[in-house]
Amino acid sequence: MIRLIAFLVGIGFAGVALISLIAGMGPAFSDLSNYGRFVKPTVEHEFHKSPKPIKFQHDGPFGTWDAAQLQRGYQVYKEVCSSCHSLKYVAFRDLEQLGYSPEEVKALAAEWTNIRDIDSDTGEAITRPGLPTDTFPAPYPNNVAAATANNGVAPPDLSLMTKARPNGTAYVNSLLTGYGPIPAELKEQFPEFSTPDGGHFNEYFPNLNLAMAPPLTLDGQVSYADGTEATIPQMAADVSAFLTWTAEPSLVERKQRGWPVVLFLLFATVLAYFAKKHVWSDTKPKKAD
Repeated sequence: MIRLIAFLVGIGFAGVALISLIAGMGPAFSDLSNYGRFVKPTVEHEFHKSPKPIKFQHDGPFGTWDAAQLQRGYQVYKEVCSSCHSLKYVAFRDLEQLGYSPEEVKALAAEWTNIRDIDSDTGEAITRPGLPTDTFPAPYPNNVAAATANNGVAPPDLSLMTKARPNGTAYVNSLLTGYGPIPAELKEQFPEFSTPDGGHFNEYFPNLNLAMAPPLTLDGQVSYADGTEATIPQMAADVSAFLTWTAEPSLVERKQRGWPVVLFLLFATVLAYFAKKHVWSDTKPKKAD
Protein backbone atom coordinates (compact mmCIF):
# COMPACT_ATOMS: atom_id res chain seq x y z
CA MET A 1 0.00 0.00 0.00
CA ILE A 2 2.82 2.38 0.91
CA ARG A 3 4.54 1.65 -2.39
CA LEU A 4 1.32 2.39 -4.26
CA ILE A 5 0.91 5.74 -2.47
CA ALA A 6 4.56 6.64 -3.13
CA PHE A 7 4.10 5.73 -6.80
CA LEU A 8 1.00 7.91 -7.10
CA VAL A 9 2.76 10.83 -5.38
CA GLY A 10 5.69 10.44 -7.76
CA ILE A 11 3.34 10.44 -10.74
CA GLY A 12 1.72 13.62 -9.39
CA PHE A 13 5.06 15.41 -9.04
CA ALA A 14 6.09 14.28 -12.52
CA GLY A 15 2.81 15.59 -13.93
CA VAL A 16 3.26 18.98 -12.28
CA ALA A 17 6.84 19.17 -13.59
CA LEU A 18 5.67 18.29 -17.11
CA ILE A 19 2.93 20.93 -17.03
CA SER A 20 5.43 23.54 -15.80
CA LEU A 21 7.84 22.60 -18.59
CA ILE A 22 5.17 22.92 -21.25
CA ALA A 23 4.00 26.26 -19.82
CA GLY A 24 7.58 27.55 -19.80
CA MET A 25 8.12 26.51 -23.41
CA GLY A 26 4.90 28.17 -24.52
CA PRO A 27 6.38 31.64 -25.15
CA ALA A 28 9.11 30.13 -27.29
CA PHE A 29 6.59 28.38 -29.52
CA SER A 30 4.35 31.45 -29.64
CA ASP A 31 6.96 33.12 -31.86
CA LEU A 32 6.33 30.49 -34.54
CA SER A 33 3.60 30.74 -37.13
CA ASN A 34 1.36 27.85 -38.11
CA TYR A 35 3.79 26.99 -40.91
CA GLY A 36 6.90 26.82 -38.77
CA ARG A 37 8.26 30.24 -39.74
CA PHE A 38 9.28 32.86 -37.21
CA VAL A 39 6.97 35.82 -36.85
CA LYS A 40 8.57 39.11 -37.83
CA PRO A 41 10.35 40.48 -34.73
CA THR A 42 9.01 43.63 -33.16
CA VAL A 43 11.03 46.79 -32.71
CA GLU A 44 10.77 46.44 -28.93
CA HIS A 45 12.12 42.89 -29.06
CA GLU A 46 15.04 43.91 -31.23
CA PHE A 47 16.12 47.20 -29.66
CA HIS A 48 14.95 47.23 -26.04
CA LYS A 49 17.99 46.78 -23.80
CA SER A 50 18.33 45.24 -20.35
CA PRO A 51 19.60 47.56 -17.60
CA LYS A 52 23.31 48.31 -17.57
CA PRO A 53 25.17 46.58 -14.74
CA ILE A 54 26.21 48.96 -11.99
CA LYS A 55 27.71 48.34 -8.56
CA PHE A 56 26.74 50.05 -5.31
CA GLN A 57 28.16 49.88 -1.82
CA HIS A 58 24.92 48.32 -0.55
CA ASP A 59 25.18 45.37 -2.98
CA GLY A 60 26.14 41.89 -1.83
CA PRO A 61 25.65 40.03 1.44
CA PHE A 62 28.00 42.37 3.33
CA GLY A 63 26.91 45.63 1.69
CA THR A 64 26.32 48.82 3.66
CA TRP A 65 24.60 52.08 2.85
CA ASP A 66 26.78 54.85 1.48
CA ALA A 67 25.34 57.71 3.55
CA ALA A 68 27.06 60.38 1.45
CA GLN A 69 25.62 58.94 -1.75
CA LEU A 70 22.13 58.68 -0.24
CA GLN A 71 22.29 62.33 0.81
CA ARG A 72 23.37 63.32 -2.70
CA GLY A 73 20.52 61.21 -4.11
CA TYR A 74 18.06 63.00 -1.86
CA GLN A 75 19.37 66.30 -3.18
CA VAL A 76 18.84 65.14 -6.79
CA TYR A 77 15.32 64.00 -5.97
CA LYS A 78 14.48 67.29 -4.25
CA GLU A 79 15.93 69.58 -6.92
CA VAL A 80 15.03 67.55 -10.03
CA CYS A 81 12.56 64.72 -9.53
CA SER A 82 10.18 66.19 -6.95
CA SER A 83 8.70 68.64 -9.45
CA CYS A 84 6.86 65.72 -11.07
CA HIS A 85 7.15 62.63 -8.85
CA SER A 86 5.80 62.05 -5.37
CA LEU A 87 7.40 60.09 -2.56
CA LYS A 88 4.28 59.48 -0.51
CA TYR A 89 5.47 56.54 1.59
CA VAL A 90 8.50 58.35 3.03
CA ALA A 91 8.39 60.76 5.98
CA PHE A 92 10.91 63.54 6.55
CA ARG A 93 11.92 61.99 9.87
CA ASP A 94 13.09 58.91 7.95
CA LEU A 95 15.96 61.04 6.61
CA GLU A 96 17.73 60.55 9.94
CA GLN A 97 18.66 57.12 8.56
CA LEU A 98 20.74 58.93 5.90
CA GLY A 99 22.97 60.46 8.57
CA TYR A 100 21.12 63.71 9.20
CA SER A 101 20.69 64.89 12.78
CA PRO A 102 17.18 65.61 14.16
CA GLU A 103 17.88 69.35 13.87
CA GLU A 104 18.97 68.95 10.25
CA VAL A 105 15.86 66.89 9.47
CA LYS A 106 13.68 69.61 10.98
CA ALA A 107 15.39 72.21 8.79
CA LEU A 108 15.14 70.03 5.68
CA ALA A 109 11.42 69.45 6.27
CA ALA A 110 10.82 73.19 6.67
CA GLU A 111 12.31 73.77 3.20
CA TRP A 112 9.21 72.10 1.74
CA THR A 113 6.67 74.89 2.03
CA ASN A 114 3.87 73.21 0.03
CA ILE A 115 2.49 70.83 2.67
CA ARG A 116 -1.29 70.81 2.25
CA ASP A 117 -3.25 71.15 5.47
CA ILE A 118 -6.47 72.53 6.97
CA ASP A 119 -6.55 75.66 9.09
CA SER A 120 -7.83 74.57 12.49
CA ASP A 121 -9.52 77.94 13.05
CA THR A 122 -11.23 78.56 9.71
CA GLY A 123 -11.35 75.07 8.19
CA GLU A 124 -9.89 76.39 4.94
CA ALA A 125 -7.22 74.61 2.92
CA ILE A 126 -3.74 76.03 3.46
CA THR A 127 -0.14 75.21 2.71
CA ARG A 128 2.57 75.31 5.35
CA PRO A 129 6.23 74.34 5.88
CA GLY A 130 6.89 70.69 6.50
CA LEU A 131 7.40 69.00 9.85
CA PRO A 132 9.52 65.90 10.48
CA THR A 133 6.33 63.85 10.90
CA ASP A 134 4.99 64.83 7.46
CA THR A 135 5.42 62.67 4.40
CA PHE A 136 6.85 64.14 1.21
CA PRO A 137 4.16 66.22 -0.53
CA ALA A 138 2.81 65.35 -3.96
CA PRO A 139 3.60 67.92 -6.65
CA TYR A 140 0.02 67.83 -7.99
CA PRO A 141 -3.32 67.88 -6.19
CA ASN A 142 -4.59 64.77 -8.03
CA ASN A 143 -3.82 62.38 -10.90
CA VAL A 144 -5.90 64.34 -13.40
CA ALA A 145 -3.84 67.47 -12.81
CA ALA A 146 -0.65 65.40 -12.95
CA ALA A 147 -1.61 63.83 -16.28
CA THR A 148 -2.70 67.16 -17.76
CA ALA A 149 0.69 68.67 -16.98
CA ASN A 150 2.64 65.70 -18.38
CA ASN A 151 1.38 64.84 -21.86
CA GLY A 152 -1.56 62.87 -20.55
CA VAL A 153 0.48 60.52 -18.35
CA ALA A 154 0.56 60.97 -14.56
CA PRO A 155 4.13 60.54 -13.25
CA PRO A 156 4.30 57.51 -10.93
CA ASP A 157 5.16 57.68 -7.26
CA LEU A 158 8.81 56.78 -6.73
CA SER A 159 8.66 55.44 -3.17
CA LEU A 160 8.74 51.78 -4.23
CA MET A 161 9.94 52.14 -7.81
CA THR A 162 13.10 50.05 -7.46
CA LYS A 163 11.06 47.23 -5.93
CA ALA A 164 8.40 47.45 -8.62
CA ARG A 165 10.81 46.86 -11.51
CA PRO A 166 13.11 43.87 -12.12
CA ASN A 167 16.67 44.80 -11.22
CA GLY A 168 15.14 48.08 -10.13
CA THR A 169 18.22 50.05 -9.08
CA ALA A 170 20.02 49.35 -12.35
CA TYR A 171 16.77 49.97 -14.26
CA VAL A 172 16.34 53.47 -12.81
CA ASN A 173 19.99 54.31 -13.43
CA SER A 174 19.84 53.07 -17.03
CA LEU A 175 16.55 54.82 -17.74
CA LEU A 176 17.90 58.17 -16.56
CA THR A 177 20.94 57.85 -18.83
CA GLY A 178 19.26 56.05 -21.74
CA TYR A 179 17.76 58.98 -23.66
CA GLY A 180 19.02 59.69 -27.13
CA PRO A 181 18.15 59.87 -30.82
CA ILE A 182 16.56 56.96 -32.63
CA PRO A 183 19.45 54.75 -33.91
CA ALA A 184 19.95 54.68 -37.65
CA GLU A 185 19.88 50.88 -37.57
CA LEU A 186 16.41 50.96 -36.01
CA LYS A 187 15.10 53.42 -38.63
CA GLU A 188 16.55 51.27 -41.38
CA GLN A 189 14.97 48.06 -40.08
CA PHE A 190 11.70 49.64 -38.92
CA PRO A 191 11.12 52.80 -41.01
CA GLU A 192 7.58 53.09 -39.65
CA PHE A 193 8.81 53.56 -36.08
CA SER A 194 8.65 57.03 -34.58
CA THR A 195 8.20 58.72 -31.23
CA PRO A 196 4.79 60.37 -30.72
CA ASP A 197 4.43 64.08 -30.07
CA GLY A 198 5.85 64.79 -26.66
CA GLY A 199 7.54 61.39 -26.51
CA HIS A 200 11.21 60.61 -26.08
CA PHE A 201 13.25 57.65 -27.29
CA ASN A 202 14.78 55.59 -24.51
CA GLU A 203 16.28 52.19 -25.28
CA TYR A 204 15.82 50.99 -21.67
CA PHE A 205 12.06 51.63 -21.56
CA PRO A 206 10.00 48.57 -22.60
CA ASN A 207 8.27 50.19 -25.60
CA LEU A 208 11.18 52.56 -26.36
CA ASN A 209 8.91 55.63 -26.15
CA LEU A 210 8.82 57.51 -22.86
CA ALA A 211 6.51 60.41 -22.03
CA MET A 212 8.93 61.76 -19.41
CA ALA A 213 11.45 64.24 -20.78
CA PRO A 214 15.09 63.67 -19.82
CA PRO A 215 15.29 64.90 -16.21
CA LEU A 216 19.10 65.01 -16.15
CA THR A 217 20.21 67.15 -19.04
CA LEU A 218 23.63 68.60 -18.20
CA ASP A 219 26.55 68.15 -15.86
CA GLY A 220 26.40 70.40 -12.82
CA GLN A 221 22.60 70.50 -12.85
CA VAL A 222 22.81 69.97 -9.08
CA SER A 223 25.48 71.54 -6.88
CA TYR A 224 26.37 68.84 -4.40
CA ALA A 225 26.86 70.02 -0.83
CA ASP A 226 29.83 67.67 -0.37
CA GLY A 227 31.65 68.98 -3.45
CA THR A 228 31.26 65.84 -5.57
CA GLU A 229 31.28 66.55 -9.32
CA ALA A 230 27.67 66.31 -10.45
CA THR A 231 28.00 64.58 -13.81
CA ILE A 232 24.91 63.01 -15.34
CA PRO A 233 26.09 59.44 -14.57
CA GLN A 234 26.91 60.49 -11.00
CA MET A 235 23.51 62.09 -10.43
CA ALA A 236 21.73 59.09 -11.96
CA ALA A 237 23.63 56.66 -9.74
CA ASP A 238 23.05 58.75 -6.61
CA VAL A 239 19.29 59.12 -7.05
CA SER A 240 19.04 55.40 -7.96
CA ALA A 241 20.73 54.52 -4.66
CA PHE A 242 18.41 56.92 -2.81
CA LEU A 243 15.32 55.33 -4.37
CA THR A 244 16.65 51.90 -3.41
CA TRP A 245 16.71 53.13 0.18
CA THR A 246 13.18 54.59 -0.02
CA ALA A 247 11.87 51.27 -1.36
CA GLU A 248 13.66 49.11 1.21
CA PRO A 249 15.21 51.13 4.04
CA SER A 250 15.83 47.97 6.08
CA LEU A 251 17.82 46.28 3.29
CA VAL A 252 21.22 46.50 4.99
CA GLU A 253 19.86 45.78 8.48
CA ARG A 254 18.04 42.70 7.15
CA LYS A 255 21.24 41.32 5.67
CA GLN A 256 23.16 42.06 8.86
CA ARG A 257 20.54 40.25 10.94
CA GLY A 258 20.58 37.32 8.56
CA TRP A 259 24.21 36.34 9.09
CA PRO A 260 23.91 35.64 12.84
CA VAL A 261 20.82 33.54 12.08
CA VAL A 262 22.70 31.51 9.46
CA LEU A 263 25.66 30.99 11.81
CA PHE A 264 23.32 29.94 14.62
CA LEU A 265 21.58 27.42 12.37
CA LEU A 266 24.93 25.97 11.29
CA PHE A 267 26.04 25.73 14.92
CA ALA A 268 22.72 24.14 15.93
CA THR A 269 23.04 21.64 13.07
CA VAL A 270 26.50 20.60 14.24
CA LEU A 271 25.25 20.24 17.83
CA ALA A 272 22.28 18.17 16.67
CA TYR A 273 24.58 15.89 14.69
CA PHE A 274 26.90 15.22 17.64
CA ALA A 275 23.90 14.79 19.95
CA LYS A 276 22.49 12.20 17.61
CA LYS A 277 25.85 10.40 17.51
CA HIS A 278 26.02 10.42 21.30
CA VAL A 279 22.44 9.21 21.85
CA TRP A 280 22.78 6.33 19.40
CA SER A 281 26.38 5.44 20.21
CA ASP A 282 25.40 2.45 22.40
CA THR A 283 22.88 1.11 19.93
CA LYS A 284 24.16 -1.72 17.78
CA PRO A 285 22.37 -3.08 14.74
CA LYS A 286 20.88 -6.55 15.17
CA LYS A 287 22.59 -9.31 13.29
CA ALA A 288 20.55 -11.20 10.77
CA ASP A 289 19.74 -14.78 11.67
